Formats: sequence, C-alpha cells, structure tokens
Amino acid sequence: MWQPPERIKHELPAASWPTSEQAASSLLFQPRGLGPRTAKERTWIPAMVPWRASEDGFVTDDVIAWYRRFAEGRPGVLVVEATGIRDVPSGPLLRIGHDRFVDGLKRLVEAVRDASNGQTLLLIQLIDFLAIRRRPQRDKFFARFLAITERHREALRLLTSDPAIRLVDDDDVRERLAALPDSDLPYVLSAREIEDLERGYRERVTDTHVPHIRELPQVLPGLFADAAGRAMAAGFDGVELHYAHAYTMASFLSALNTRDDGYGGKRPHRARLSLEVIAAVRERVAGRGIVGCRYLGDDVIEGGNRVEDAAWFGVELAKAGLDFLSISKGGKFEDAKQPKVGWSAYPYTGRSGYECMPTIYSDARGPFSRNVSIAGTIRAAVRAAGLETPIVSAGGICEFAQADAVLANGEADFVASARQSLADPDWFEKMRTGRGDQVRRCEFTNYCEALDQQHKQVTCKLWDREELDAPDVKLASDGKRRLIAPKWRR
Repeated sequence: MWQPPERIKHELPAASWPTSEQAASSLLFQPRGLGPRTAKERTWIPAMVPWRASEDGFVTDDVIAWYRRFAEGRPGVLVVEATGIRDVPSGPLLRIGHDRFVDGLKRLVEAVRDASNGQTLLLIQLIDFLAIRRRPQRDKFFARFLAITERHREALRLLTSDPAIRLVDDDDVRERLAALPDSDLPYVLSAREIEDLERGYRERVTDTHVPHIRELPQVLPGLFADAAGRAMAAGFDGVELHYAHAYTMASFLSALNTRDDGYGGKRPHRARLSLEVIAAVRERVAGRGIVGCRYLGDDVIEGGNRVEDAAWFGVELAKAGLDFLSISKGGKFEDAKQPKVGWSAYPYTGRSGYECMPTIYSDARGPFSRNVSIAGTIRAAVRAAGLETPIVSAGGICEFAQADAVLANGEADFVASARQSLADPDWFEKMRTGRGDQVRRCEFTNYCEALDQQHKQVTCKLWDREELDAPDVKLASDGKRRLIAPKWRR
C-alpha cells in the first residue's frame, strides 16, 4: 500500500474509557431513528469482506460465526459484507442475485438476532461490480487477449517499413507485436491496450461501445430492487447500497464518468442512475425496512470527486428518501499499484486506498479521525437543505472520547469503526458496561487489509496472541491464525 512520504509513526490516541454511568449519558449510547427502525445506540460496524463464503456465494458456517461474533458486542448497527446482486461467479464473496441464496441469509439473520439478543439492527450491503482480469503474461496477452485491427497493421508497417505486413494473417501480426521491445509498444498499442497488458483488463462504466456496459442504466435498478426484496425476505432490517470505492455505482457518480447518454458528464447526469436505483429499491422495500447507502466523500484521485461534489450528491441522495448516508473515502483503481503478473489490480494500494484505510505511519495529520471533517461537511450541507438524514462517519475511530466528540460536535449521527471492531468485537459492550480498560486495541498496521488484498480469510494479528492452541479454537485455512476473535471472559 502507498504510504505518505513523511512516514511519521503515530501512537494510538490516549484511551479515555467511560464508567457505565458516563456511557449511559453519552450520545454514543443513545437511540437514533433510521427510517422505519430505531437503532438502540449510535455504534456501527461497517461492511468488511472476510472471504468466508463458499466459492459459489452461499453463506457458510464460518460466515455465520463471523457475524455472530460481532453481534455478541451488541453494536447499534451491523452491516453484512458487500454482497453481489448478480447471479455470476465471484469467488468466496456472498451473493444475493438469486432466490437460492435466501435460506442461507436467513440463517445469518437468525444468528445475529440470537447473539445480540435482538439489540442490533442488521443491514446487508448490496454491490455491483464490473469485470476485471488478472495481469497477463506478456506472450499470453499478444497471443490471446489483443484484438488485432488495421490500426495495429498500419502502425507496424510504419515502425518496420515493411509493406508486406498488410498481407499477413492475424497470428503473424501477434507474433511480430510480441517480438517488439517494450519501448516500441506505445507506437503500436493504444494507451488502453498498454494498460490491459501492464495491469490486466478492466471494464469501465464509460465503455459504452460494449453492449452490456451501455445497458447498465436499464438493468441495474431492477437488479438492486430484486436483491433488496430478497434481503427483506431473509429478515434483514434493511439494505445499504454500495455507491463507494472502485465499483459500478461509484464510477457512475465520479467526475471521471464521461458517458454521453444522460448518465455521465454533469453532476445531475452522474447522479441519475443512483437516484433511479434508490427509487426502484424503495418501491420494492415499501417501507418495510431501512434503505441507505455508502458513498465517497472524496475520490482522492486526479480528476475525481472532491468533498464539494460529495456534499452536493449527499443532498440529492437525501432528497431521494435514503434513511442514512455512510461516508467513506478513496479506494479507487485509477491510482492502484501495478499488480504482479497473475494478480488482479487491488483498489486499496494507491494513495486513494491509503486514505480509505490509513495506518499508524502517516503524515502530520495522523490516521485517527482523519475523515471525520468530510462527514461533517456533508452533514452540514444536508442539514442546510432542511433534511435530517442521519450521517455515518468512519476512519480511524478507536476510543470513547474520540467517538463521542464526533457526535457532540455535530459531525455525524453514527460512528462506524471497522478495524477496531475487528480487533475487539466486544469493545462497544466493554465501553457500555464501564470495562473499557479491557478493550483489545487495534494497532492500525493493516495486517487485516494485507490478507484482504490476497483474498485470504481476514483475521486480526492480535487474536493470535491468545490461546491459539486451545482445543475449541478454529483456525484459518492456513492453520496458523484464529478464524474468530477470542471470547470475552468477563
């Protein structure tokens, strides 16, 4: 992952843990409405992909154990990982693109209800993503993936001064291209083809020459609505639409979206599909559950959206009737590091990825509460528009005074914590009951993120310091790590 050039190592914020009486009177542990539901408190665990689903997208016992463990800490809201709305292969990622997935999701819901004693609202994050391929070997790219055109022939002719190239077949052209030194490739390949060679092919929402990309605005509202209907059938309290990071809906919102069909260009056109999806989902849910979204407060890439864009979108999304706006940052493909041959590009390796998940090695600002001001700006814009839509803030929030200040300062209505909740799923319960001194504190080294990058089962390095060899401890597939956080022995 990219790191700030300053590489200043920051200490964890000094912990300020409340007594049970102080916790009871703090905003963090007060109820807050979310559309047709009410969260018991303002604590929130955002979606994290743990890579525990089956290869065909079904809920497994390991998935249920993962969410049950978080529910034991009784957060106000728990969001299930990004779950694919299409019925297409996507590896060990949960899917909701067909009715056959509903029974497994029901089991997940029941486990969370049981473990939290009904105290936690459970949402599921609905995601669409476009195709991405692994970075190919150079010879394989030319032999299999490059579509030969007359432009390639003409470029080769000019480069080699060989008029006979016009007469050779495509396989011969491929061989001649593959034999060129890398320095000659910019003369015969387009910028997009060079990127496909060096990073792997990746679909973009602007590829409107591809029929299924052109038709996304006609297809996606129905797919999201169908997925939301299945979520309600499974018993979830609602859905979170994934409009963030490197994926389809965020790409439509981005300033880099130059589609000329009414779904790109100016802000209102870039927002159009998001609003149409919201309308379709709300109609399907029909007031039976929560409908919110997670989107970017800043793309953190050249030419992308900034907080001013995000504030404008926030008002439009709130006007469309969303029950909450959860704010994230960065995590884009455009500045991701070049992957190794045989690996896919990972959208959290560039600067935008760092800003999404900053570590203890940072610039002078440090990683803690780094993105709170963005949520505050969006919340102020939404309130100025006369809307009371709850705003969820996240980013390096890991102790009580820090979290409570976000709410007291009016920068957000809920406080989300991913990595600290991963380190200690009971930390909300420990604060709530005056036992904050027992919290296992995240070290923000992004050990977990490195596992995610390799699509390995996500765990926390701190778990493995406790009774790894106990007979009831289930290990990850590599046999070296705990699969679930240790139980809290009060």
